[in-house]
Amino acid sequence: MSVFTTVTPAQLGGWLDGYSIGRLRELKGITAGIENTNYFVTTTSGRYVLTLFEKLKHHELPFYLELMAHLAGRGIPCPRPIPGNGGELFGTLNGKPAALVSFLPGADVERVDAGHCRLVGDLLARIHRAGLTYGAVMENPRGPRWWTAVMPEVSPFLPAEDAALLREEAGYQRRRRYPGLPRGPIHADLFRDNVLFLDGAVSGVIDFYFACTDALLYDVAITVNDWCLAEEGALDPFRAGALLEAYRAARPFTPAEAGAWPVMLRAGALRFWVSRLYDFHLPRPGELTHAKDPDHFRRILRQHIARERELPRLPV
Repeated sequence: MSVFTTVTPAQLGGWLDGYSIGRLRELKGITAGIENTNYFVTTTSGRYVLTLFEKLKHHELPFYLELMAHLAGRGIPCPRPIPGNGGELFGTLNGKPAALVSFLPGADVERVDAGHCRLVGDLLARIHRAGLTYGAVMENPRGPRWWTAVMPEVSPFLPAEDAALLREEAGYQRRRRYPGLPRGPIHADLFRDNVLFLDGAVSGVIDFYFACTDALLYDVAITVNDWCLAEEGALDPFRAGALLEAYRAARPFTPAEAGAWPVMLRAGALRFWVSRLYDFHLPRPGELTHAKDPDHFRRILRQHIARERELPRLPV
C-alpha cells in the first residue's frame, strides 16, 4: 500500500469514464505497506480504494478479485471489487493493472487484547469456511520455492549467525511437509493493519493480494505470530488461546493440524523474515514507501525454536 506509480486527478478522471460511480472529487495516496500503489478515491457516488498492482500481472488478478467477491457475497466484511461498465473487475491505468474496490469503515488497532483476538480467530475461521466453495487455485507465491530462490540474494547482507539460521530453518521446513492438512484459499497476511474495527466489532478485512491456496493452519500461524506476541517475540498464551478457541468454535482443528502446529508457527515466521529481508536490502524505488524491520521476525523464529515446549497448543 505505497505510492510507486503516481496517478493525477486528470488521469484518474478519464479512467473512471469506464465506471458508473460518478465524477471524481478527491484522490489521496495511501502511504502504508510495501507491495502495491493505493489511493483513496472519492466520487460523487461514494468512497473507494484504487489499487495499481506493481508486481501482479493481469492474468493473476482474477484469483484475488473473484475471491474477494466470493467472500463478500458470503458475509465476510472484505472489499467488494467494483465492476466496470463492461463487467470487468480490473483494467489498466498508467501501464499497470488496476482495480477499484469498495471502501470499508473503521481503523486498525495498536493495543491488542484477548477480545480482539477472539474476534480475529472467528473471522479467520469464517474466511476459511467460506473459501472452501471457491473453485480457483493459486500456488503460494511466497512458499518454500520462493524462500529457496531468494535466500542467495539476501544472505550476503546478513551476519554469519543469521545466515546460518536462515539456511538451517529452510532445511528444517523442507524436511517437514504436511500434504494431508486441510487446504483452501488463505489470506496469508492477516496482520493487525489488515483488520479494521468499528465500535468494538470487526468492520473489515483488507489486502487479499497475498492470498493463495495453502494449508489453512499456515494462515492461522501467520495470524497468531502477529496478533499474539508478547515481549522479545514470544507468544502471549492468553491472547493465543483466545484466538485459537474462537477459531476452533467455527472450524475445528484436526489431530494432524495439532501435530503440525509448531512447524507452521516457524514457517510463518520464516516467510516474513525472508520477505522483509528482501524488501529491506533490495528495495524498489518509489515514493512514500516503508520497508519494515526484518529483525522482528528473526526474533520470533528464534523464540519459537527455543520455546517449542511452551508454545500454545491447538484446542482439538
